[in-house]
Amino acid sequence: GIFHSDALLSMYRFGYTEECFFDYTFNPIQGQAGVVDGILNIVSETTYRVLNDRRARLLREVASKTGTAKTVTEACALTAEVLRSNSADIPFALLYLIAPDGKQAYLCESSQFAPDSPIAPRCVSLDAADGSTGWPIAQVAQTAQPQIVSDLVERFGELPGSPWPEPPEEAMVLPIAGAGQGKVSAVLVAVASPRRRLDDTYCDFLEQITRQIATTITNARSYEEERRRAEDLAELDRAKTVFFSNVSHEFRTPLTLMLGPVEEALQATQDAEQRERLELVHRNTLRLQKLVNTLLDFSRIEAGRIEAVYEPTDLALLTSELVSVFRSAIERAGLRLRVDCSPLPEPAYVDREMWEKIVLNLVSNAFKFTLAGEIAVTLRSNDAQFELEVQDSGIGIPADELPHIFERFHRVKGARGRSYEGSGIGLALVHELARLHGGAVEVSSTVGKGTCFKVSISQGYDHLPSDRIATARTLASTATGAAPYVEEVLRWLPEDEAGGVARKQEEVRTVEALELTSTSASPTTRRSGSPSARILLADDNADMRDYLKRLLGQQYAVTAVADGEAALAAIHQQVPDLLLTDVMMPGLDGFELLKSLRGDPTTQDLPVILLSARAGEEARIEGLAAGADDYLTKPFSARELLARVEASLKLVRLRQEANKALQLSQEQSRL
Repeated sequence: GIFHSDALLSMYRFGYTEECFFDYTFNPIQGQAGVVDGILNIVSETTYRVLNDRRARLLREVASKTGTAKTVTEACALTAEVLRSNSADIPFALLYLIAPDGKQAYLCESSQFAPDSPIAPRCVSLDAADGSTGWPIAQVAQTAQPQIVSDLVERFGELPGSPWPEPPEEAMVLPIAGAGQGKVSAVLVAVASPRRRLDDTYCDFLEQITRQIATTITNARSYEEERRRAEDLAELDRAKTVFFSNVSHEFRTPLTLMLGPVEEALQATQDAEQRERLELVHRNTLRLQKLVNTLLDFSRIEAGRIEAVYEPTDLALLTSELVSVFRSAIERAGLRLRVDCSPLPEPAYVDREMWEKIVLNLVSNAFKFTLAGEIAVTLRSNDAQFELEVQDSGIGIPADELPHIFERFHRVKGARGRSYEGSGIGLALVHELARLHGGAVEVSSTVGKGTCFKVSISQGYDHLPSDRIATARTLASTATGAAPYVEEVLRWLPEDEAGGVARKQEEVRTVEALELTSTSASPTTRRSGSPSARILLADDNADMRDYLKRLLGQQYAVTAVADGEAALAAIHQQVPDLLLTDVMMPGLDGFELLKSLRGDPTTQDLPVILLSARAGEEARIEGLAAGADDYLTKPFSARELLARVEASLKLVRLRQEANKALQLSQEQSRL
């Protein structure tokens, strides 16, 4: 017998030649003596199964081959390529994209070659909805409903692409819109096979094609938008980098002009009070210079202009010297400092300025968050690497914060340290500088037990850029030395731990201020005829406390504390006439302190002035809404601060006088 499967046998039925498929067999019928008396022919039509399989395969190919498209143009080109592979179902197709303004449709791709003619116009106006001559693209775009065209030969003549001798007679024009989107983004013109009628099954197949194309175009547009957003962010980042670079350079000039004269004045002055003021300016100018140089480092790194000079270095000696500058401050704080930097087997190729910043940032960070115990610094050679470990017995870092600890400007919320101050870029800079050495930095921590930072760099210099080995610098150095770091950590210490001359000078200033306020009342106090008002000052910056205490101490009795908890304790001992508090402080911040005071009947009327570096109307409104009587933004002038304080105290006195008058009136009315 002979068997044929899914054989094409075109048949003329239903008024036209139809593409049909059959399974059929020829089996002999044997008679007597083995003679074939006839043939049994069994025929089974498989047309619909063959068509369904072929169309399903086309749908899969459209999905798989267009899924990688990154642009709408690429998506349209891949779609046309797939459609060309199945001319039996779609002999000819046109894909039009709607312009963003919705006024025109542009030919994106054609599955067959067609010149710019009535068959395939490059541009179609969507203002007119008359589809009696060309393709009804405008009507479909406006109504979002598919249209069937049944007179193709009359409209266009014989269209290309059909594998059959008969010309196509029918086509379907379909709208393409993304899922959940009512707006038509494209239009597909799909010409039907001349050997299959455009019935419901055929129409459903074409609609499935358009849904798949809609998904492809939507995905491609999403990718394009994401890429545009990424490019915009990259451009914004480049602009930010240029800005930081430019403004950092501009800052360095006036900082230099400030530091030079201040240092000269410090050497020349013999007046203790004047020296103290100059030292305050000098310390904070150094701190500002350190911040500016850090920003400049980041801008150079982002712009690819960082200039490293890798030199053979006795890393153990360099690290020991850098750590040792903190010993006095660490021991004053009651901590132990252990340094284990034994000689290494070979010199390390490092940029000495970068290594200095790595060590200084890590040690000062450990000191900031270690309130008891010790800080241990270890440098060792291990498995072709040099490893620096800075371990402390501090407050630790929560596990959910560890993945973000090296992100720029990230700060651990609620971390209790010696100061709330900090830009959040020190550890990020350590990470970047370690990376520039071909190394890495890791962190491990347990809350309440301590933290360990480990910086690893490879031995030798094969991993480093050859053109940066022992070369000369051309960019201005951003190294500040250890002085700004040590000056800053010393100001984190409580006043009774600062020791030496600074403590004696503080005592002298306090005595002088108390004598001034007790023996010679200020003009404001004399005018009021009342004893000097008592002001409680809370700020975690020691220099700011000293400055404000000295400024206000000329007219008022001032008590200064370092954080919100100390302020709350002082208020419970004796309620002052006014509280002047910073917003950003470790532990209990200004807003939490204010909330606690307003919730206590004994302190709910205590006048509170908030000090904050957060400028702008929103910050001021937030402070006043929290219950503050006034809000002052840093930097502020001394005259403005004194005027605000005096106004608040006058308001308190007026309230007190009004209450007394009211009480007196009530007593008289009872009598």
